[in-house]
Amino acid sequence: MSNEEYWDTFFGVDLEQVDPDIDLIIDFEEERQARKLIMIPSESMAPRAVRAALGSVFNNVYAEGYPPLRMTRDSEPLLLDLAYQLAYYRRYADRRFYKGVDYVHFVETLAQRRAADCFANDRVGSGDIYVNVQPLSGAAANLAVYDTVVDVGDVVMGMDLYQGGHLTHGSEFNFSGKRYHVVSYGVSKRTGKLDYDEIRDQAREHKPKMIIAGFTSYTWAPDWEVFADIAHEVGAMLLADISHPAGMAIAGAFPNPVGIADIITFTTHKTLFGPRGAVIMCTDEELANRIDLAVFPGEQGGPHTQKFAAMAVAFKIAQSEQFSKIQYQIKDNAGALAQGLQERGLGLAYGGTDTHFCMLDLNSVEAGTGFPLRAEPAVRILDMAGIVANKNTIPGDEETAKAMGIRLGTPWLTQRGFGPPEMDEVARLIHKTVTNIRPFSYTGL
Repeated sequence: MSNEEYWDTFFGVDLEQVDPDIDLIIDFEEERQARKLIMIPSESMAPRAVRAALGSVFNNVYAEGYPPLRMTRDSEPLLLDLAYQLAYYRRYADRRFYKGVDYVHFVETLAQRRAADCFANDRVGSGDIYVNVQPLSGAAANLAVYDTVVDVGDVVMGMDLYQGGHLTHGSEFNFSGKRYHVVSYGVSKRTGKLDYDEIRDQAREHKPKMIIAGFTSYTWAPDWEVFADIAHEVGAMLLADISHPAGMAIAGAFPNPVGIADIITFTTHKTLFGPRGAVIMCTDEELANRIDLAVFPGEQGGPHTQKFAAMAVAFKIAQSEQFSKIQYQIKDNAGALAQGLQERGLGLAYGGTDTHFCMLDLNSVEAGTGFPLRAEPAVRILDMAGIVANKNTIPGDEETAKAMGIRLGTPWLTQRGFGPPEMDEVARLIHKTVTNIRPFSYTGL
């Protein structure tokens, strides 16, 4: 096959001509997303501009290493002076292991600077926030933090996976639980919420080197200042994992931990509406340098440069008034959904929410068959009814397979224009569905 034939047959033609099967499956997925009410809190719709950057020719470039240190400290107007920046690039060596990265420097440093601008606040200015945008996922970001600040076998405190924590906060099935001595904190048996006095007592007893705050299924915002006070009293670092509410924190609809926590990690594809990826932030330059080394070459090789471009677009959008408004609407919608479920007699784990999702407690559903309605069959039936959610453990659960909680998030529906009246209707549909499921059990072959 000649080069011209290769181009005409594969390289320069549309997907539907190269692989009609994959093209058809993508069409099916697009139709599914349009037809169903998607309520998974960790999902959202990336704007077309973000997806355009993600599918750009930056996909073709390898760029091990980091952009010039000078560029990571420049303001956005100076970063966008292409002639000025390229003059330096062509004259001096940089921290990349590959050449041909003339323009990768721009998208990575713009993503860094815009991220810092998003999270700057009264406590710390943008120029004092150090940002790494290379982690491929939230788990990878957290792993790099572990590698930076604790040694294998050290004591780490994080929230119990069954009560709202993330796998990387100390689950026995995850690297965090296998490599480190994990002391898990949970909610108070008395209030169903975090009890900071209990957490402080645990910290004093176990003397962790790192405490992780920020959650994946606990529905109330943490008090960052109290967590920082507890951590620093016992000589620990505080990691604020805001993977879920990062977009809300930028808008002010969720408390911003930057300038309080020692290290902040978050993903960019949840309430931030960006590409799949993660960010690590801190306000200590020496610590930032150690984090950079933990990411590359510590755990990753070449970064996904197309992701930098998409992140930069997402962070630009996140600085807009329209973005801020939709984040507050996400929060209001979650409150309306929680109220609608409770008014119809359904129970919520943790008693409510002040963030972007609530947790339906299926223990509040009387199935009428003598068998409990567990989350796995419930979310399957909800999906068939057009409502997409995910099962989740809640306080009292002891096995993931027997989880009794359902996470119900509002980012996606809010992006589609839903407000409190529509969320009340969604609550009615969820109530009608789960209260009409009749669980049963039989012994198979």
